[in-house]
Amino acid sequence: MGDVTGAGRPTGGVAGEGIARLDRRVFAVAGVVLAVLMTLASRYGFHIDELYFLDCARHLQAGYVDQPALAPLLARVSLSLFGVSEVGLRLWPALAAAGTVVVGGMTAREFGGARRAQLLAAVATATMPVLLGGAHLANTTSYEMLAWAAIAFVVARIGRTGDTRWWLAAGALVGIGAEFNHLAAVFGIVLLAAVLLGPARRTAVDRRLLAGAVIAVVLVLPDLWWQSRHGWAMFEMTRALHAKNGGLGNVLTWIVGQFGMACLAMTVLWVAGLRFLWRSGRPLWQCLVTAYAVLFVLFAVTTGAQVYYLGGLYVSLLAAGATALDARLRSRPDRLRGLMFATAVSTALLGVIVLPVLPPSDVAWAYGINANSGESLGWPQLVGTVRQVWTGLAPGQRANAVIFTADYGEAGAVNELGRGMGLPTAVSAHNSDWWWGPGNPDATTVVAVAPGPGHAPEYTARLRRYFRHVRVAATLSNPYGVHNVEWGGHVYVCTSPRRPWGEMWPELRTYA
Repeated sequence: MGDVTGAGRPTGGVAGEGIARLDRRVFAVAGVVLAVLMTLASRYGFHIDELYFLDCARHLQAGYVDQPALAPLLARVSLSLFGVSEVGLRLWPALAAAGTVVVGGMTAREFGGARRAQLLAAVATATMPVLLGGAHLANTTSYEMLAWAAIAFVVARIGRTGDTRWWLAAGALVGIGAEFNHLAAVFGIVLLAAVLLGPARRTAVDRRLLAGAVIAVVLVLPDLWWQSRHGWAMFEMTRALHAKNGGLGNVLTWIVGQFGMACLAMTVLWVAGLRFLWRSGRPLWQCLVTAYAVLFVLFAVTTGAQVYYLGGLYVSLLAAGATALDARLRSRPDRLRGLMFATAVSTALLGVIVLPVLPPSDVAWAYGINANSGESLGWPQLVGTVRQVWTGLAPGQRANAVIFTADYGEAGAVNELGRGMGLPTAVSAHNSDWWWGPGNPDATTVVAVAPGPGHAPEYTARLRRYFRHVRVAATLSNPYGVHNVEWGGHVYVCTSPRRPWGEMWPELRTYA
C-alpha cells in the first residue's frame, strides 16, 4: 500500500479497501512543532497585528473590517486566562500548527500512503516556512492553514471512500474557517464550483453536498450580518489590499513566493503531488488540482504580494507527493537520506528568517525578506515615547486631549502595553478602529502618532489640514536599529483644531 503505478494511481485505499494505520510518529512531529513554537513564543515582543487583535478582543463584535470574529475571540480568551501575554496569546496558533501537521499525515493516509509516507508528509508539513512563521504570530494565518488542510483532507476522504456524509463536515470546516479568515470561503466556493462543473458531479453531488453548503452559509451569517450593518466594509478593504498587493507587477513575486511555501527541499514533493492527484483517476482528487490552478491565477493577479494565501493547500499537495514518491524513496534509501539532509539544512536556513531565533540586534538584515520579526520590536519604546509626550502636556490640556494613531498597531501598543501607565485609551482611524469612534469628540488637543515616512508620507501636511498648530514632539526609533514601519515616525502635538474633533472623524477613515 502507498506504492505508485506508472499511471500515478495508488495501489491501495479504494472504497471498501483497508488503509494503513495512522503512524503515531506523526503526533511526535506535531509535538516537536508545538514545543519549538512555545519555546520561542516569548521572544522579541508582540507583532503589530497581534496588538491590533488584542484591541479587537476588547471590542468583541460579530465581525470586523478586515477579518471575521473568531481570532479576536481567541485573543479575548487569552486575555481572560493569561492577561497581556505573548505566550498566552500564541498558544492557540501553535496548537493550530500542530493540528495541521497531524492533518498532513492523515491526508497522506487517505491518499493511500503507508506509515512511512504519512511520516514524510508530517515532516514536510512541519518544516513549511509559512506554517512555522505564521504560527509564531496570533493573527489568522495558522487558523486559515488548518482550515484549508482539513477541508482538503475531507475531500480526499470522500474521494477515497465515496461517503458523501463527509460533505457535512466539509461545510462546517468552510464555515468555521471563514469565521477566522474570509479566504476559507473563497477556497470553499472554488472547490464547490470544481465539483459541480467537472466529472466529480456524477459521483459526489447529492443532497449532502447541498446540506454542507447550507451549514457553511449558516456559520458565516454573523459576519455577513455585521458587514451588512457596516457598509460591507470588507469589500472596500479588499479593494485597498488589491491596490497595494495586486496587479501585474506582483505576479512574479507571487510565482517565486510559492517556492517558499514549503521547505525548499520539499518542492519536489508538492510538484509530484500535483501530478499524482491529476493522474489518480479520482475526480474529487482532481478537483484539488483544479482549485489550486484557479486560485493560483486568481491570487497572482489580485494579491500577488501576499504570497502565503495558498499556504494551506500545500499541505494536501505535500501529502499526495509523499504518497507518490514513497515507493521510489523506499527503493533508494540514499535518496531519502539526501532529502532529509536537504530538508534539515533548508529548514535551518529559513527558520532563522521566519522565527525569532536571532538576537534582536541581528534582525535588520532579514527584515526585507520577512518583516514579521522586525514588526515585533520597538513597541515598549514607542509607548514610552508617547507617555513622555503625554505627561509633558499641562494638566488642563491633558483633560481635553486624545491620543490618535495613524495605524492600528500603535493604538494597540498604547492600549495594551501602556495599560496602567496613566495613558488614556488611544483611538485610530485605521480599519476597525475607526468604527470605535474618536474618543472625546470635543478634544482640543490631539497627540498624534504616525509611522515612518515610507508608510505615512506627508503626514505632517495632512495634520495641518485639520489643525492650525502642529508640533513634532518626538521621533520614533528602536534600540535595535531595525528600520521597521515605525522607524522615523513622529509623535505630534496638534492644537487649535479647524473644526470640532468629532466632526473631522468621518474624513480620517483609512482601510489598508
